[in-house]
Parts: sequence; structure tokens; C-alpha cells
Amino acid sequence: MLDLIQITHDPEMARRCDRMPGMRLFVDLERDGKAERQAGRNTFISTHTLEDVGRVRSVLQRARLMVRVNPLNPGTASEVDAVLAQGADWLMLPMFTRTDEVRDFCALVNGRARVTVLLETADAYETLPMWMGTPGLHEVFVGLNDLHLSLGLRFMFEPLALGLLDGASRLVRAQGLRFGFGGIARLDEGLLPGRDVLAEHLRLGSQAVILSRTFHRPEATTRLEDEVAALRQAERELALRDPGQMDADRQRIAYVIGRIAMAQRSPLAQAT
Repeated sequence: MLDLIQITHDPEMARRCDRMPGMRLFVDLERDGKAERQAGRNTFISTHTLEDVGRVRSVLQRARLMVRVNPLNPGTASEVDAVLAQGADWLMLPMFTRTDEVRDFCALVNGRARVTVLLETADAYETLPMWMGTPGLHEVFVGLNDLHLSLGLRFMFEPLALGLLDGASRLVRAQGLRFGFGGIARLDEGLLPGRDVLAEHLRLGSQAVILSRTFHRPEATTRLEDEVAALRQAERELALRDPGQMDADRQRIAYVIGRIAMAQRSPLAQAT
């Protein structure tokens, strides 16, 4: 069962998620450089605070709480201590480019929580074999939004179509680490439908995905719980595919991603 990661600082939303199996809550404290990197894009810029970590933690019974901190900086040690004091189970390091950043971050956490690194730069991707064996590292999560920008691509799922995640998944899982990537929309929504994204998660042996904002938009006519149940049913069905079916789906999905990417490169797409 995939970990479905819900980004929220709302204790009531966290309480609802905690009642469903296989959920992970995510409080996002990253600020440094994010607005500049994602200027002009419809991406999530968090307003979460340190106090939100404790508020979310206080309502959880079984779900784990992950907190994304800022990229490594002189204040990271204090930030890590403060987040752990609020009850975080899992810490995420974003926007690293060097092996020593992963090593230093894991040393600061020092076994007090699980560590996820967010692979979202070309340098981090290219040096993956050098840092994935870092003591204290538990999970590698590929952040497709910033990674595709770092690679000079136009559509966030292009790294998936290009096979970049196949190699990363093999290396990470062979190291005995957890692997996850990207975000997922509702099953039949999104430029790349959530069902296709889910199919690729299962093919690649992924263990975690972030739920997109569409899962709990205010105007939705269906509940978050119903949409998660539908996703879980699709997960069970897609897990029954044989290798031939998985590969046929892989080729079809890569073609769909390629078509979307081409459309986004067109003069009309650039003008809009």
C-alpha cells in the first residue's frame, strides 16, 4: 500500500486523514528560495509555521507526521531540534545538490527521526549513487516539479517518460531505501490522469505519493475519504497487471506525456 501524503496544517484535516490507513501527514516549513524558483507557476507556497507541527501531531493516532524543513543552512541544526521538539516523526531535506549536504543533514538528525531527501535538482540526480548509502537515510522522494525545471523540461512528468525514474527506483530500492515521487490528482483528473500516475507508481515499486490539492478542493462534490477509497481500489486493481500489461501501460503513458510536453512547447502554449 502506497503512503498517501497529505500536505496540511489543519488539525481537523489531519484528524480525518488519520482515520484512513496508509496516510502520512506533511507540514511544510520550506521558505528559502522557493518563491523565486517557482515564480509565475501555479504551485503550492506554504504558509505553515513551526507551531502547526505540534498542532497536527496532537491529533494523530496512527499516521506519521513528516515535516519539510529549509535547505541546509547555518540555522538547520536549530530548526531540526525545534521541529523534533514539536513531535515530527519524519524530516524532509529539500533542494540539495551535494553528497555532503545529505551526510550533514542525517548527522544533525542523528537517528531521532526518519529522513527523506527530496531529489529535485539535476546535480542530486546525477550524484545519486554517491549519497544514497548515507547512514540515517530512509527514503528518496523525487520532486518532479523542480526536477523537470532543473533539467530544462517543460512538463513535470517528462522525467518519468524519459525513463529517469526507472534507474533511480532500481538504485534506491536496491539500497534498501523507500522510494516515492511526485503528486497525484484524482483518478480521472489532471493533464496526466491520476490513474496513469498511479499505474507508474506501482510499476516502479514506489511507496509514497503526495495527494494534489484537487483531492480536497472546497467546491468538490465528493469527499476526500471517497476519493481516497477510489484510489485504493484502483491501486488494488492495477497491482494485478502482469509484466506485459505494465509495459504496455508504460509505453502508452510515455506517449501521452510526450504529446502533452509537445503541446506545452508550441508557440500557442507559450503565448498563453
